[in-house]
Amino acid sequence: METTTICPKMTVKPTRGLVDEDIAIVISGLSPKQAITIRSLLNSEDKDFWHAYGHYVSDDNGVVNVVEDECFGGTYNGREPTGLIWSLKPVPGSRPALRLRKVDVLTPFILNISVYKGHISKCFEEPPLARAIIERWYIAPGVSRVDVKEKGIRGTLFIPPGPGPFPGILDMWGGGGSGITEYRSSLLASHGYAVLALDFLSSQAKSMHSGNITEKYFEAAFEFLQSHPRICSDRISICGFSFGASVAVALVANENSINPRCLVCVSGCHIIQVKNTIDDALEGFFRHPGKLKYDESNHVIWHGLCLPIPTDESEKVKVRNLKCPFLLVAGSDDQNMAAAESAEDIENMMKAAGNEHLLTKLVYPMAGHLIDPPYSPHIRSSNFFDSIKKQRVVLLYGGSTKEHCFAQEDSWKKILDFLHHHLYDAEIISPKL
Repeated sequence: METTTICPKMTVKPTRGLVDEDIAIVISGLSPKQAITIRSLLNSEDKDFWHAYGHYVSDDNGVVNVVEDECFGGTYNGREPTGLIWSLKPVPGSRPALRLRKVDVLTPFILNISVYKGHISKCFEEPPLARAIIERWYIAPGVSRVDVKEKGIRGTLFIPPGPGPFPGILDMWGGGGSGITEYRSSLLASHGYAVLALDFLSSQAKSMHSGNITEKYFEAAFEFLQSHPRICSDRISICGFSFGASVAVALVANENSINPRCLVCVSGCHIIQVKNTIDDALEGFFRHPGKLKYDESNHVIWHGLCLPIPTDESEKVKVRNLKCPFLLVAGSDDQNMAAAESAEDIENMMKAAGNEHLLTKLVYPMAGHLIDPPYSPHIRSSNFFDSIKKQRVVLLYGGSTKEHCFAQEDSWKKILDFLHHHLYDAEIISPKL
């Protein structure tokens, strides 16, 4: 009597989508109550391998549905539809202190999803029962990418498909000597915004202004967006992250020509002021080197550099001057910036000034500093180029994986809702990309 061999089948939807899209993975054709391991594997642009895996047991029909079923162990556990993405970590034996982030947004992250017999945690060398490949993109079809080096500014402009005009966003990143960071900008453009990823820290940007980036540079960037024919001149927001968030809130509070419709700041601090040059602002952040701390692994902790929060308002950004809606995002376990303490003080200052109605504050328990778009792997520490000391260090960012990844998912949805509410209203039809 012949025995019929049943080959498991894996269905993944979508196989090609944006990084902030949910995924659905179903394994069928298994034996009832069969133990399996599902593994995702990614080869980064730096040629490092990252993986995540989860242990599952099929139901009475031989089916595992990752969206609905519980993971019993691995790099995550519980009902986590996207756990195979957000729990990615370097494979054993990798280089230390790695960080996974996209550099070339015109190519996707490619994830290899494989299914193995039993519950395994290493030695993924046996032939898989089933496999699939999915593409995760930071840019939607039709979004254009344009290098910008005009009017004294340097950056990258992302424009959605169609004639527009579109609401605009000035996107400002943090430090690390990386130049132009584009992945959040391209993803925001994929949701219907014309986004300028602004370079203001690299040597290339500084060389355009004899090494001195001042407030005028950002005014020129804002005016560039206002004058662009495919951008709504009165519907422009500023989004900042880390040092970029600190600079953003300072610029909007200063008396200048920068008047955004709304402001989004993630993991920033209002102790950093922009009075002269950006280098001066950076050096001011490090003005008390004795406050630097190190953990047991000798990772650098910058959290205390802005603490205690000054009581003298002349030492802080004048948030009483803010006149636009302000979304503030921070993690309570941020070990890189005093973002949570800063958020509390900003709220108190705005209450005293009578403009607290403009503030929406989101402080996430046990989230760290690197609050990225959703499903990005949690990076607790990584290599970092210190542009002040001109040396590489390992920075501690903080956060607990599951709580941090929840903060990324939840804050991104609220950022998109906030931007849509203030930049797209009844006068403009919502984008359909």
